Amino acid sequence: MQTLHTLIPPSNLAAVENALLQTFNTTVVKEIVLLAGGLSASTVFKIVVNDQHYVLKVDSPTAFIDDQLLSCMEIAAEAGIAPPVYYLNKAAGITITGFIKNTPLQSAFKSPDVLLPELVKTIRQIHELPPFPTENNLVNTVDGLIAQFKVSRMLTGPVFDECFAYYDEIRKHYPWGDTDKVLSHNDLNPNNIIFDGEKIWIIDWDAAFKNDRYVDLAITANFFVTNDEHENIFLETYFGNSLTNYHRARFFLMRQICRLVYAMLMFKRAHTSNRSGIGDDPVMGNISLKDVKEKLGAGKLSLASYEGQLLFGKALINEALNSMQSPRFASSIGQFV
Repeated sequence: MQTLHTLIPPSNLAAVENALLQTFNTTVVKEIVLLAGGLSASTVFKIVVNDQHYVLKVDSPTAFIDDQLLSCMEIAAEAGIAPPVYYLNKAAGITITGFIKNTPLQSAFKSPDVLLPELVKTIRQIHELPPFPTENNLVNTVDGLIAQFKVSRMLTGPVFDECFAYYDEIRKHYPWGDTDKVLSHNDLNPNNIIFDGEKIWIIDWDAAFKNDRYVDLAITANFFVTNDEHENIFLETYFGNSLTNYHRARFFLMRQICRLVYAMLMFKRAHTSNRSGIGDDPVMGNISLKDVKEKLGAGKLSLASYEGQLLFGKALINEALNSMQSPRFASSIGQFV
């Protein structure tokens, strides 16, 4: 059985033991299991202390942190959206929170007609929280990820050239400077949306900051919205009677931006995972997002593997390009010209 000493890096061990002592008055951990995470670089564990389950997150120590400033996670926990926070030492990078036993959303909510409104209600709860003062420049983030990918020369070809040309059009016209910002989670993928059988919880707030509200909407939709009917349910639940073509256009363009962002992140991980030194397969045809998601869901593919990361990135690029080649792209851009 794994123990603290076998899983926790020596550089973090003293800080973890101190956190356990302050929180539980013991350093005895009955069980510790490594968990998968989201976009953050943190290492996350499920631990059992005094026969209760918790989540231990170990991140790099951070200097010059204002300890008086509540984190997005603490704000969300106080609102009952994130699990309770039992220990948080920002300087040491150690967090202990409640563990939520997950029931797969698709098994709990038999129809998208039922699931999508519940997801949107949770997103609205997040966006109604007090905006966090920290804010990143979204367009700079996207540009930076694309630039890193181009420099890597990992994959090239007409698919990428066309995709980035369409993004250049989005970049010129999307209203990046809109000051209507909200507290945004920024990584609402299925791994971070936990259902306990009664309510939805959101975990992994490391990527959260004040941002464009369409980011959370687009990321969630990219995982759960698969057709026009579902999109209508999704957007009508969020915007209500105020829903306009402007909202639809902005949502459509942000979906493509987020697909590109996730693709760049997948390629970045694949580039790191490719320890064999073999050349990356440049073939892009016949790799559909639907097929890749089905393989991931069936356990035939893993995003922890080089192959899974590469294929998921390719599928996202193909999906984005297919959407940007559609007539809706031009009509959406036209809302901002």
